[in-house]
Amino acid sequence: MKQVLSIILLILPLLSISQDMDRRIEFPDIPGYKTLKCDFHIHTVFSDGSVWPNIRVEEALRDGLDAISLTEHLEYQPHGDDIPHPDRNRSYEIAIQEAKAYDLMIVHGAEITRDLPPGHANAIFIEDANKLNISDPLEAYREAKRQGAFVFWNHPNWIAQQKNGMATLTDMHRQLIEEDLLHGIEVVNDITYSEEALSIALEQDLTIMGTSDIHGLVDWQFELANGGHRPISLVFAEERSIASIKEALEARRVVAWFNQQLIGHEEVLKPLLLASLRFGEATYEGPSSVANVTLTNNSDADLQLRNTGAFGLHKHTDIFIVAAHSTKQLQIKTEDQRESFTMEFEVLNATTGPKEHPTLAFEVVVDL
Repeated sequence: MKQVLSIILLILPLLSISQDMDRRIEFPDIPGYKTLKCDFHIHTVFSDGSVWPNIRVEEALRDGLDAISLTEHLEYQPHGDDIPHPDRNRSYEIAIQEAKAYDLMIVHGAEITRDLPPGHANAIFIEDANKLNISDPLEAYREAKRQGAFVFWNHPNWIAQQKNGMATLTDMHRQLIEEDLLHGIEVVNDITYSEEALSIALEQDLTIMGTSDIHGLVDWQFELANGGHRPISLVFAEERSIASIKEALEARRVVAWFNQQLIGHEEVLKPLLLASLRFGEATYEGPSSVANVTLTNNSDADLQLRNTGAFGLHKHTDIFIVAAHSTKQLQIKTEDQRESFTMEFEVLNATTGPKEHPTLAFEVVVDL
């Protein structure tokens, strides 16, 4: 019995590690860039969150993230009586110490918390959060600019401030954009997606952001035990560094990953999809013109494809799913045997604009 108990005690930690590895978010790099997984909207007890900063670090490590930012509300401090902290940099300092032993980048940030307009905004890559804690909202944004911050509009569709749930650009936001004080917008926040925010991002040339805005536990909020995932920004950086992340955000090389959906500018979203999907070499069944071929998906997204090409499918309907990190066996009717042929698919759970989905073309080589 003692021997059995010893074996169980040895296996349990391995099972725990395996489960943590299963939840790690994984997407391939794209040509010329590393795909970094980032969450730049996070709260702890140092504003209105429910956990200590070390828990945010541990959650990020379990999710396989490369960078996070603890963006505490500057003005809203509901735990102030229990955890008084006149220094608004405190949660960042604790997270930095906690992350020292790990390969996780902590970006210094804070949330400018105001009524609409301008609403809430995150300033990241800042130097001192205390200097942003000033009464005039425009001056808070200008101070963020003096510190070299990247600033994005938070949850512009938040019904507590926008009763119809529709992100709407105001004159104040236009002024912020004209003065180079606003650089991005959350198209995804927590459990919501805003088509109007995506339109604003495209019209105003803003960076598309996806964040968790987590206040409680990541596992509970996004139902990780049931196959869910936290919403994040996939950032395409030249190297794995904070400086390179900032450059990528400024260059709008970002895709939001949310509820099995990928949302981003076409110039980075299509390369990500092309890097995620791979066709194997095709073979024909005897003298027939039905080609057998494997389609592999090496990303975390269950990709929903619609066949839009010239050749029909023999085994599936025109719409099918290639599950994350799996291989799909396809049979393609090419009319006659040929050395190669082209397949085209619209990716239905990828979005480049309101109700717009990218189309991918693949050259399939046949082993005759």
